Amino acid sequence: MLKDITLGQYFPGDSLAHRLDPRTKLILTVIYIVTLFCAKSFVSYGVVAALLVTGVKISGVAPKALVKGLKPILFIVCFTAALNLLYTPGDVLVSLWIFKITTQGIFTAFFMVLRITMLIMGTFLLTYTTSPIALTDGLETLLGPLKKIRVPVHELAMIMSIALRFIPTLIEETDKIMSAQKARGADFESGNIFQRAKALVPILVPLFISAFRRADELAVAMECRCYHGGEGRTKLHVLRYQARDYLVLLAYLAVLAIVLILARFGL
Repeated sequence: MLKDITLGQYFPGDSLAHRLDPRTKLILTVIYIVTLFCAKSFVSYGVVAALLVTGVKISGVAPKALVKGLKPILFIVCFTAALNLLYTPGDVLVSLWIFKITTQGIFTAFFMVLRITMLIMGTFLLTYTTSPIALTDGLETLLGPLKKIRVPVHELAMIMSIALRFIPTLIEETDKIMSAQKARGADFESGNIFQRAKALVPILVPLFISAFRRADELAVAMECRCYHGGEGRTKLHVLRYQARDYLVLLAYLAVLAIVLILARFGL
């Protein structure tokens, strides 16, 4: 299960999605999320799905990687669907004790599952096609105006980037610790929920120690390189918008406008 978590991973490539400016990809992700939440019907969700499929095709990322990333949230998706299915008022189809399945509940559950799935897959494309360094530069540039009110933009962008970068590392470390504990006879799958939680203690303690050790090593490495924040720093690669960035932005805005029009007419 841990190996199925792909959040924070970057897949190098030379596709159009990889060559886009990181600022563009961040804005596109926001537009995609807004578009997805504006969708209200099968037609509008079909438009958003077509946009997602096009993005996956352009990025060159294997659909298998996106589907694999959905496995860790499968329980959340099923739980959300069940809540919407059983507690949405409307025309009752089936009545089971205190639970009632309605026509509106079926549609609501279906659209909620579809929305969560497409949201995760769409946002994963950002980290799959953008390196942590480029993501940091993009975030810092977009949040640049906040520097006027003394917000530590560079530090915040660096923290977010480092957090994303070390998610795969911590997952790999957790998997190694679990394998080592299982080799010593630890059992993480049997017993009730309290026994399973207690069995995680031998994993959490060395994991926290490893995380703090890595953080200390990273801090020492940054100090050795005379890192002192964003003040006075220059960039090796200056971000510049290209014609492709404007074209893709216009395409996403056009899709958003289409979905808004469809929602206006109830489609």
